[in-house]
Amino acid sequence: MKLGHRGANHPVKNLINNSVEITSQNHGFVVIEKSLSKNIQITHKSLFDDTIEGIRLKNKPVFSVQYHPEANPGPQDSQYLFNNFIQDVKKHAKKKRH
Repeated sequence: MKLGHRGANHPVKNLINNSVEITSQNHGFVVIEKSLSKNIQITHKSLFDDTIEGIRLKNKPVFSVQYHPEANPGPQDSQYLFNNFIQDVKKHAKKKRH
């Protein structure tokens, strides 16, 4: 990535629910789409340059984003990711106990 994504107010498209999130970012690398295996789903893309901003595994409760959902003060459009993480942990923990 030539300049990287730095600062606040970066629009990112959530490909799962077709919404736009305003994010805070600080990274200088990019995930190459053709390097991803078939069990990885792209979940978010930058509206600035169409780079990958989020992925998840199709067969496990694992996901990642390339921005800061915890950013405060600033945009809080991505706070739902923390709830999703907690739900995944609880769901997976129940499966392991049974």
